[in-house]
Amino acid sequence: MEISSKENTHFFSNNTILPVDRSSFKSESSASKEKQSCCGGIKIFLGALSFVYFAKALSGSYLKSTITQIERRFDIPSSLVGVIDGSFEIGNLLIIILVSYFGAKLHRPRIIGAGCLIMSAGTFLIAMPQFFMGRYRYERFPSTINSTVGLSPCLQDKSQTPLSALEKSQAKINAGCEKEAGSSMWIYVLLGNLLRGIGETPIQPLGITYIDDYAVEENAALYIGCVQTVAIIGPIFGFLLGSLCAKLYVDIGFVDLDSVTISPKDVQWVGAWWLGYLIAGVISILASIPFWFLPEHLPKPESRKDSSTSSEHSKFIIEESKDQCTSYWQQAKLAEMAKFLPSLKNLFGNPVYILYLCASVIQFNSLIGMVTYKPKYIEQQYGQTSSKTNFVIGLINIPAVAFGMFSGGLIMKKFRIGVLGAAKLSLGSSFFGYLLLLSLFAMGCENSDVAGLTVSYHGTKPMTDYEQALFSECNSGCSCSRNDWDPICGENGVTYVSACLAGCQASSGTGKSTVFFNCSCVGTFESSQSSSAVVGPCQKGKECPKMFLYFLVISVITSYTLSVGGTPGYILLLRCIKPHLKSFALGIYTLAIRVLAGIPAPVYFGVAIDTTCLKWGSKRCGGRGACRLYDSSALRYVYLGLTLVLGTVSIFFSVAVLWVLRKRSSPQDETLSANGERGACGTKSRKDNFVNSDQLIQSTYWPEKETRL
Repeated sequence: MEISSKENTHFFSNNTILPVDRSSFKSESSASKEKQSCCGGIKIFLGALSFVYFAKALSGSYLKSTITQIERRFDIPSSLVGVIDGSFEIGNLLIIILVSYFGAKLHRPRIIGAGCLIMSAGTFLIAMPQFFMGRYRYERFPSTINSTVGLSPCLQDKSQTPLSALEKSQAKINAGCEKEAGSSMWIYVLLGNLLRGIGETPIQPLGITYIDDYAVEENAALYIGCVQTVAIIGPIFGFLLGSLCAKLYVDIGFVDLDSVTISPKDVQWVGAWWLGYLIAGVISILASIPFWFLPEHLPKPESRKDSSTSSEHSKFIIEESKDQCTSYWQQAKLAEMAKFLPSLKNLFGNPVYILYLCASVIQFNSLIGMVTYKPKYIEQQYGQTSSKTNFVIGLINIPAVAFGMFSGGLIMKKFRIGVLGAAKLSLGSSFFGYLLLLSLFAMGCENSDVAGLTVSYHGTKPMTDYEQALFSECNSGCSCSRNDWDPICGENGVTYVSACLAGCQASSGTGKSTVFFNCSCVGTFESSQSSSAVVGPCQKGKECPKMFLYFLVISVITSYTLSVGGTPGYILLLRCIKPHLKSFALGIYTLAIRVLAGIPAPVYFGVAIDTTCLKWGSKRCGGRGACRLYDSSALRYVYLGLTLVLGTVSIFFSVAVLWVLRKRSSPQDETLSANGERGACGTKSRKDNFVNSDQLIQSTYWPEKETRL
C-alpha cells in the first residue's frame, strides 16, 4: 500500500503542471518584461476586486438602511422584513460549495464578473416593484389632499357627503383591492436579495485565492488587507446613500410634490428607497467589466516559481496524460472522502474550537439582530427621520467599527500577544461592550401622548393594554373608523389618531397647512386652552433630543469596544486548530454563522419587535399592515434586552474558552519546541505565539463584518 501511495505521489509530481522556470531561455530584457507584466496584472486585478468589494458592501448596507422604508411601502410587519433580509444568506449558501470547488477549475476572473452581473440583476429586481405597483397611498383626510371645501372630519351623518362621492370612493377601494389581492410585490424584493446572495458568492473565495496564487508572497497579505479595507468604506457610502434617498419622496418624478401632505418626520413617510438600488445595480455592472478582460492565469512571480506549493488553479488542471490520470484522480478523491469524517471528528473533538464556535454564533445572533433593526429603533425611540438615522450610522458608527478592528490588530502586534492573550482581549472586549450597552436602558424616550393609546382622552393617567380605547364620549357622535391612521397634533400637545377621533367639526386650508377647528376631544383635555389641531403627530418630549445625543455617544463607544475583539478572536480561531484543518475549520465556522445567525436572527428579532406595536395599519383590502406606533418603553426593553441576553450567553462561552486554554497551558508546554507534538490549542513556542504583523494590521474578514455596529 505504501508503494502504491509513493507511485501515486511520484506520478502527480511528474505530471502536474507547475510554472516552469524559463529564465535560462530568456534574455534579461524579456525577464524584466515578464516581471512588469506580472506586477501590472495583479495590481489591475487588485483594483478591480477592491471595487467589487466596495460595490457589494454598498448594496448590502443600503438594504439595511431601507428596512423601514420597505416595511411601510409594502405594508408588511417587521418579521417579514427579517425574512427578506435573511434571504441574502440563503442565496449565498445555495451555491457556496459548488462555487468554491468548481470555481477553481474554471476562469476565475470571468466567474467573478458573472457574479457581479447576477448581483446587479438582483439589485435591479429589488427596485422593480416600484414601477409596477402604482403610486404610494397614505391615509389622509380628504380636505388635506386637494379640496378647499371645509368638510367636517367628524361625519355625524353620512349624508354630509354626497352619495355619489361615497359610491365612487368605495368603487375605487374595491378596484384597488382586486389589484392588491393579485400580487404580493414584496416577494420580488425577497427574490432580488436572494439573487444578490447568489451573485456575491464567488467574489471572496475566488478573488482572494487568485491574489494569493499570483501575488509576490510577501505582498499577498498587504493586498488582501487593502481589499478588506475598501470593503469597510462601502457601508459608509451605503448608509449615506440611504440617507439621501430617504429625504426624497417615494414617487418623486411621478407625482406633483406640492400635493404631498406628509413630511419625512411622519410615520407614513416613504423615501425613494428604489433609487439607491438602481444606483447600486449600475455600480455592480461597472465593477464586473474589468474581469471579462483579465487573463485566466498570470505569470508566476520569480520568488514563487520554485515554491513547492502550486496555485489553487493549477492543482486541478493537468494537460498531459489525461487518460492515465483519470484513475489516479478517482483514487485520490476516494482517499480525500475517507479523510473527511476523521477530519470532522478531529475538529469537533477540539473543545476550544467548539466553545468558540458556540460563542461566535450566539454573539453574531446578537449583533446581526441589533444592526438590522438599529435604524428602526432610532426612528421609533427618538423620533428621528430615516434620513438622519442613516446619516448618523454611516458617518459615525461604521468608522468606529473600522477603527476598532484596526486597534485590535495593533494591540496584538505592539504587545506581542499570544493565543491566551487573544482570548482574554476578545473576552474583555465583549464584556465591556455589552456592559456599555446596558447603560442604554436609561437613555430612552417616554411614549408620545397619543389619545386612546398611551393616555386617556382626559389626560389623567397612562393607558394599559386592556384600557386602550380609541372611542370616547367626546367623539361618540362621529362616524369614525378605528383602522385609520391620520394623526393630528392638538394644541394641548397630545396626538390624536385622526381628526375624526379628535371630534373636529371643521377644517381650513389644504395639504400640510390644514388646520382643524372645534375639536371636542382637544377641548376636554385637562391642560387644553384651545380646541384646534394641525396635521401630523406631535413631537417627542423635550428631553428626547438630549437622550438621543447620549445614545449616539454610548453607541459609538460600544461599537468601537466590541470591534476591538474582532481581530484577536479571529486569530484565536486560526491558532487553535491544526494547520491542515484551517480551511475546513473556517468553512464550518462561516457556514455556522450564516445558517444559525445570519438567517434566523433578523426573523426572530422582527417577531419580538412586532409584539411592542400599539397601533397597526390596515391594508386596503383588510388585514394587518405595517405598524404605525410602537410602545417606546417595551421596544427599548425588547430590542436591547434580547441583544444583551444573547451577548451575555456568548460571554459565558468565551469564559469557558479561556478556562480550557488556561487548563491546557502549563510550564511543560512552554518548553516544547515548535516541532514538538502538541494537542490542539496547546501553548506554542514563543515565536509561534507572536502573530505576524501583516495578518493583524490588515482588516480580517468575517460574515457581516461591514455592518457590525
